[in-house]
Amino acid sequence: MQIYLPIAEVSVNAFLLLGLGGMVGILSGMFGVGGGFLMTPLLFFIGIPPAVAVATEANQIVASSFSGVLAHFRRKTVDLRMGTVLLIGGLVGAALGVLVFNYLKSLGQVDLLVRLCYVVFLGVIGSLMFIESLNAIRKARNAGGAPPPKRRQRTWIHALPFKMRFRTSGLYISVIPPLVVGVAVGVLAAIMGVGGGFIMVPAMIYLLGMPTKVVVGTSLFQIIFVTAFTTLLHATTNFTVDIVLAVLLLVGGVIGAQIGTQIGVRMKAEQLRILLALMVLAVCGKLALDLLLQPAELYSLGRGGGH
Repeated sequence: MQIYLPIAEVSVNAFLLLGLGGMVGILSGMFGVGGGFLMTPLLFFIGIPPAVAVATEANQIVASSFSGVLAHFRRKTVDLRMGTVLLIGGLVGAALGVLVFNYLKSLGQVDLLVRLCYVVFLGVIGSLMFIESLNAIRKARNAGGAPPPKRRQRTWIHALPFKMRFRTSGLYISVIPPLVVGVAVGVLAAIMGVGGGFIMVPAMIYLLGMPTKVVVGTSLFQIIFVTAFTTLLHATTNFTVDIVLAVLLLVGGVIGAQIGTQIGVRMKAEQLRILLALMVLAVCGKLALDLLLQPAELYSLGRGGGH
């Protein structure tokens, strides 16, 4: 069942889009990530122009994150004060990111930039997660399931000024690091069409020292507003949000998120992380191959036209 996407100007199978939305929804339910860092490259693979994929995917993340955050509100695992500080940084970052995106679009370089950003980020994140998960599994085996060591409490972050108390997270730290994390995630949301959860979650655990149980809910809370703002900016300045594509991905994503949450409950954290790391590395490899193979294909087409 082919469907014509008006903004992307391509025809795509509707069931393929529903399936992709569902698959990424399952991942976001399992791992507490928006799933944009996998969905956007998958959209490139099926022929959606990167500029449209980025702007439309930000739209889909809003819905799957909203579906996830409701569950966290019920469990009281959202630190609203921390989420708000991250959000202020995120909105500033998103505005900056859209400015950069528009500038590169005017130069005609935006597709290459988006793909390169993905190869670098997915390569680094995937490798780090894979190594960390292997170590965690090895430790769990050796220690026979002993509790993980306590985090160091005092770091350079605790010495910074402008301190604020975050009761839900049990923290008393400077607002500067959360603001910086927020800005970085906002820029990424605008340029790469990702919620940034795959960067924000590790930053909240290792940099800010937040308890893991409140990290996912707080991250999703911030992602909803930043990606909604990004979608709005892209829609009004670039006109690159494809509503038909967004609706199909949304339907699949919301159904998938519910299934993913059920699967996630039944698996061990280390197993989940290693699966996610392998998927990230696979997508990174495919994107890098496409970037490397592109010139060769264009060249051979040119020769073919000469006969």
